[in-house]
Amino acid sequence: VTKPLLKALIKAESNFNPRAVSKKGAKGLMQLMPENIRVFRLKDPFDPRENIMGGTRYFRRMINRYGGKLSLALAAYNAGPEKVDQYQRIPPYKETRDFVERVLKYYRAYQKG
Repeated sequence: VTKPLLKALIKAESNFNPRAVSKKGAKGLMQLMPENIRVFRLKDPFDPRENIMGGTRYFRRMINRYGGKLSLALAAYNAGPEKVDQYQRIPPYKETRDFVERVLKYYRAYQKG
């Protein structure tokens, strides 16, 4: 997982706000859901370093799960791997499709510097 990709994911998820909390309860820079906070044993999901470490580990799992297919890994990060598995593609949710597009747009921009 490259630095430009992580930066793009954080920009899309929280706009770099370490105190961000979503309506669904996702927390911190990488908007980790409570179950992932537990799985990765984060003591403070609002601690930027801890949040990024946990989010990176989870995202790496998604990349591995989907054979390096970035758009599917991003969709799984947003909607959950169960939904990607169910549809065998990016799920047909506007929020998820917009999210994948947004992260990829930021990623391209950050790659250029």
